[in-house]
Amino acid sequence: MFLKKISVTQDGKPHNYWALVESIRTERGPRHRVVSYLGDMDEAGRLGVHQAAEGHPPKQEQLFSEESSPEWVEVNIRSVHTERSRRFGDVWLALYLIKQLGLTEWLKDMLPETHAKIPWAMVANVLIVSRFCEPSSELHIAEQFYGTSALSDLLGIPNADIYENRLYRALDHLLEYKDDLQQYLKKRLGELFPVSYDILLYDVTSTYFEGEVSNNPQAQRGYSRDGRPDCKQVCIGLVVTKGGIPLGYEVFAGNRHDSTTVTTIIEKMELLYGKSDRIWIMDRGMAGIKNLALLTQENRRYIIGTPKSMLKKFEQQLLNEDWKQVHEGLEVKLCPSPTGNEELFILCRSTARAKKEQAIHDRFIQRLEDGLKRLKKSCESNRVKNVRIAERRIGRLLERNSRASQLFEITVKECEGKLDLTWVRKTQYSTWAHLSEGCYLLRTNIKDWTPEELWKAYIQLTEAAFRIHKQDLGLRPLWHQREDRVQAHILVCFLAYVLWKCFAQICKRAGLGNEPRTVVEELKNLNLVDVVLPTRKGVELRLRCVSKPDRHLAILLQKLNLHLPTRLEMKHNL
Repeated sequence: MFLKKISVTQDGKPHNYWALVESIRTERGPRHRVVSYLGDMDEAGRLGVHQAAEGHPPKQEQLFSEESSPEWVEVNIRSVHTERSRRFGDVWLALYLIKQLGLTEWLKDMLPETHAKIPWAMVANVLIVSRFCEPSSELHIAEQFYGTSALSDLLGIPNADIYENRLYRALDHLLEYKDDLQQYLKKRLGELFPVSYDILLYDVTSTYFEGEVSNNPQAQRGYSRDGRPDCKQVCIGLVVTKGGIPLGYEVFAGNRHDSTTVTTIIEKMELLYGKSDRIWIMDRGMAGIKNLALLTQENRRYIIGTPKSMLKKFEQQLLNEDWKQVHEGLEVKLCPSPTGNEELFILCRSTARAKKEQAIHDRFIQRLEDGLKRLKKSCESNRVKNVRIAERRIGRLLERNSRASQLFEITVKECEGKLDLTWVRKTQYSTWAHLSEGCYLLRTNIKDWTPEELWKAYIQLTEAAFRIHKQDLGLRPLWHQREDRVQAHILVCFLAYVLWKCFAQICKRAGLGNEPRTVVEELKNLNLVDVVLPTRKGVELRLRCVSKPDRHLAILLQKLNLHLPTRLEMKHNL
């Protein structure tokens, strides 16, 4: 679910609303449905008054103290101006989330005490906030982001004290406590939100390097999820809960296959959090024989996707009509294992997916036939005279159109001094392609769940509850060359990702859905400015003020029970 801004005009007056919208699956594909209207500003204000009248006013520990008594002074209004506008809203939110998680206090207790001018815990906060608000390099943080944001005002660290080498040293100190950090955050998130750890979802993403990276053994070329096979990369395996709360991660070499990471991840998570009865949900790339054997040991349970090729073993079940509908356009059924073992297979059929795959097949078939027709003309006009050359061109056509390659039987032979190219469609393969369109297969050793429950648990792997948001992680690209710096960089990305998911839970608890990007984008519009007030006596007063949120944002802040400061104390000139 996500927020959608709505502006309407009634009786010549503008009215601002927020609607909570969810994406639902239908036979015609994904559609948006309004769950509820969150009301306008007046309604939000009445809600706050009602809560206060009942003796339950919204309470929140303020990051900054504010004086409530009015202050009066004579000001020359012609000379009033503002200075040093810098971004405030998202930076303030990131520090608020860090405070809710207790990260600053934990880092102060864990990071070593040195004679450094700035505590390492505070520098670590700068790294995490910067990664949350504007993912960039340490050089960019020091030279651009820190000075243009309100971090110096919020943390009390002058701009000159944040520079590249200090940020690098903070990375080095932070990396030593990676496992301890993961354990602490799991405990703290469990205290803040109702988190269930019985279902764990695991998947792998990657990030690529700029540069040679000759001194990092993990930087290797492999399957690139970023479309950059020309660059070296590393792979990151991430484990999250059913609700999308991240539990931990590991970094692997860039040429390592996903299936070979499963044992490492399971052993690491069980070492950190114990071997309780968990259900592991993974994609089809993890479904190796060794992995399945590991998952069946010690009461482990699993739901895993399977390769498309396994559908052929369930052709008869596809023809039968004993399907159970999960929702409009999606049907499932349970099937016994074809090998007779204790596994169960969940056969799924999606109408929307069938239309998509049919369109893909039709496109590949058309492209392949067009290529064959062009080649046939070349053969008839004697531009192609050699059978081997024609066969090589046919091979290239089949390679480029692999989705349709098995649907055709192609022959080329010499006839009366020319090449004769013919092709026919294989009826058997065409029938199977049509039958299997929109179908996919899952496997599990869970026997006390319905097929609907099994499908709903697995589909979270591809839904927003788990999907690794590349924007949220802020991983790409990597500029670090040393292995330890790369590991530390990914740790900071993980901590920023925790902030995102923490805020997603806060939004969900407030009835605003579980997609916080809209709120963060609105908060980015808030700035911190210095207001200069020349007085009658010739003295300039400087007030550090936060811009007032518009009506849309005020509604969201009211729902989230977030109270922005209106002014900050002028402790120093930065």
